Amino acid sequence: RKWIKEGFKVAIVARNGDKLRAFEQQHGQDATKGYSCDVTNRQQMEKTVAQIEADLGPIHTMVYNAGNGIWKTYNQLTEAEFDLCMNTNTRGLLTAAQLICPKMEQRGEGVVAVTGATASWRGKPFTTAFAAAKAAQRSLSQSLARDLGPKNVHVFYVIVDGGVDKNEEMGKESPGKLDPNAIAETYWNLAQQPKSCWTFELDLRPSVENW
Repeated sequence: RKWIKEGFKVAIVARNGDKLRAFEQQHGQDATKGYSCDVTNRQQMEKTVAQIEADLGPIHTMVYNAGNGIWKTYNQLTEAEFDLCMNTNTRGLLTAAQLICPKMEQRGEGVVAVTGATASWRGKPFTTAFAAAKAAQRSLSQSLARDLGPKNVHVFYVIVDGGVDKNEEMGKESPGKLDPNAIAETYWNLAQQPKSCWTFELDLRPSVENW
């Protein structure tokens, strides 16, 4: 919604087609288009990125918000569940970067925003898979930032340290939760930074969060 307000055409990618259609109806297909895709499927990603570029033009900004959390201890976790966490959080980011960032390099501009979590910093018994995946995602993002920064592509990583308020009605707040509109404003501000002063990593939390 923030990027649409600022004049961007926005492609929303998700597995849930109903969510995508509802978003299109809310904002109008001139401003936004939804694409059903699973980030763990490279073939789907290739087709989706190509279709986005055909429909909306070159991709200037990518917000990688895809995530998968499995809350189990090491002795409860299956290898398939571990792989799913890694594939969604980390390998999917690599695939997206490989498909989108070379064209940003060629144009000499672009923004890649990646959503991290508390687990990007530390693992707990029940985040065996999630923490491993988010820590790997954070390191991958840093590698991308170091590679792409000199090529004028700004990669940043935002650690969302707390629960996000799912009540999207303006004026209503859930105490102790992060306001998604404020998160979006922060992402936008980071994306507008001059290249003489770029942030790589930023952590966000409500004032009452125990950290």
